[in-house]
Amino acid sequence: MLRSIMLVVAYDGTNYCGWQSQTNGLSVQEKIENACKEKFKQKVIVRGCSRTDAGVHAEHQVVAIQVDTDITIEKIPLMLNSSLPNDIVVKYAKYVPLNFNPIRDTKYKIYRYSILNTDIRVPKMMRYAAYYYKTLDIKLMRQAAKFMIGTHDFKAFCSSEKATKTTVRTIYDIQIKNEKNNIINIYVKGNGFLHHMVRIIAGTLIKVGEKTIDKNKIKNIIDSMERKNAGPTAPPEGLTLEYVSYDE
Repeated sequence: MLRSIMLVVAYDGTNYCGWQSQTNGLSVQEKIENACKEKFKQKVIVRGCSRTDAGVHAEHQVVAIQVDTDITIEKIPLMLNSSLPNDIVVKYAKYVPLNFNPIRDTKYKIYRYSILNTDIRVPKMMRYAAYYYKTLDIKLMRQAAKFMIGTHDFKAFCSSEKATKTTVRTIYDIQIKNEKNNIINIYVKGNGFLHHMVRIIAGTLIKVGEKTIDKNKIKNIIDSMERKNAGPTAPPEGLTLEYVSYDE
């Protein structure tokens, strides 16, 4: 019987060219497709909800596959994980309607950007946080983030407009938290994101935190729709796809 299955996948993106299959590097999508082909004994097309870039991580990448199978759903994660490398794991699986689309059906996504804000690097954390030695003013960063919340044209926060019908997006919330071990986490919740959008938001807020961009200039940056006016694109290792929500 043809079944549509939703997988929730976590991965360390350090060793991959990103989520999407490419001719010039090893992708997470390719690894999952190979595992599915091996275990289900058929060619399987794997579709992810978010095309994370090289070096970007995920705790909750939602993946859809269609397979002809009667395997009990509870057995599928362990079965696939036995053919996946240690830096990719299927956390759970469930059967969904055949017309389920992991991109179209998304309600919202939450990304986390992690900053290691200390003068001395911590080697074991360097794969999962962007190192920044200058002291950051979190209060200023939080004030600046408020200007980003809402529906705006985020063209200034997009590194490429290719294959994008519109650069208008809605940000529902931005939380900036001072965590243990000198980590600052920026959580961005939105209905969708442009290419490098979250990393440019993080890079801009870092510049606000170090007081090289005025917090009151954020609205002007958005209105300008000019990429050069926003902050730099923050490094990929700090970014993690934290959660994706769907209607039940």
